[in-house]
Amino acid sequence: MPPQQNKKKNPMKLNKLQLRTLVLAQVLARDPETTRADEATGEVTLLRLPHAHGNHVHVGEFTVAARDASGFSNPAVWVALERRGLGRADDVLTVTLTKEGLEYDTGLGERFLKPSDH
Repeated sequence: MPPQQNKKKNPMKLNKLQLRTLVLAQVLARDPETTRADEATGEVTLLRLPHAHGNHVHVGEFTVAARDASGFSNPAVWVALERRGLGRADDVLTVTLTKEGLEYDTGLGERFLKPSDH
């Protein structure tokens, strides 16, 4: 009998806003033009965060409802992610995702497989 996998979804019990913010930050972290990677630590710093225009936000090649990206400007979200070792707000313009934050399975990644046509 194969060993049972102990991969629980959302083991850190992030709330919905924290999960959405983390997965959107993971999407942004894929773009080498708007990030700075630290090879030694595995961290990636997002050099700019997207801002809403109208009812949506452009996150990499995706268009996301502004309400789904509201965590970017919510300091409490970054405090919670930092407390769990997933990321931190360096200042009002940049945030850093830790290696653990980049690898954390939010369960929302499948929403960002196809780019927006907007």
